[in-house]
Amino acid sequence: MPEADVRDRDREVHGLDALELQPKRGVAERGFGETVRKVWSGTWPKLVAVILVLAAWQAVVWSGWRSDFVFPGPDKVLPTLVQEITTPEFWVAVQVTMRRALTGFALALVVGVVIGLAVSRFTPLRTAIGSLITGLQTMPSIVWFPFAMLLYGISESAIMFVIVLGAAPSIAGGLVSGIDYVSPTLLRAGQVMGLRGVQRYSLLIIPAALPMFVTGLKQGWAFAWRSLMAGELLVVINQQNSIGWALSQARQLNDADRLLSYIIIVLVIGIVIDVFFNWADRALRHRWGITS
Repeated sequence: MPEADVRDRDREVHGLDALELQPKRGVAERGFGETVRKVWSGTWPKLVAVILVLAAWQAVVWSGWRSDFVFPGPDKVLPTLVQEITTPEFWVAVQVTMRRALTGFALALVVGVVIGLAVSRFTPLRTAIGSLITGLQTMPSIVWFPFAMLLYGISESAIMFVIVLGAAPSIAGGLVSGIDYVSPTLLRAGQVMGLRGVQRYSLLIIPAALPMFVTGLKQGWAFAWRSLMAGELLVVINQQNSIGWALSQARQLNDADRLLSYIIIVLVIGIVIDVFFNWADRALRHRWGITS
């Protein structure tokens, strides 16, 4: 083959390679840009909300409604917050509180699932305790603490007891509602396929009930978190460091800056967990074809 023809063929090959690479780069760039736009579209409303809350907070402080000693502004609380999160004691407190929260929520999850499955499976049991589950959801968790301390003393068991009582009814209620709203068409299809007993629940009913069950889990976590904060404020266990204990100490010392900084920390942790549950809910909705 002549040398000129070889050079022409190489130029054509290189040209084709360049044409093939350009769309790939364009797709990658568009994918990255779309991801950035999605992240920004979900972030900027939250940033605006934070700025508006801080501005309103500072405006109330400047109005002189309360003295700076009692109600300090963000210009004093935020530096205190930054100072707190840089100390080892703060992370020990977060670790203790989150360990209690996750342990209590796990226990409530087991109890709630067992009760929810039993109530949805046996009609007489639903008639007997169905209203009781709803009634337990309406009871403030702090009502149970005197009884819990009478049963278990000043111990973590008392806190776990109240967390389970606060969260398990919501988890059970969410599971029961999810099972109740499973489509009869799915149930008939499972019957035709020969699904019986445990397989019927594990392969058909539980997956179909997951969207409402996740809602029950989200509500159960909210009750568990509130129960835990109330417990740590009331049940002081051998001066063990925790977020609730830090709140109690700041109140006793009249340290409003530190008190408000820990209130913000409690709020932030709650928001982070809520973001996780919202992500799980969106993933389930996408899987079920409810959202694009």
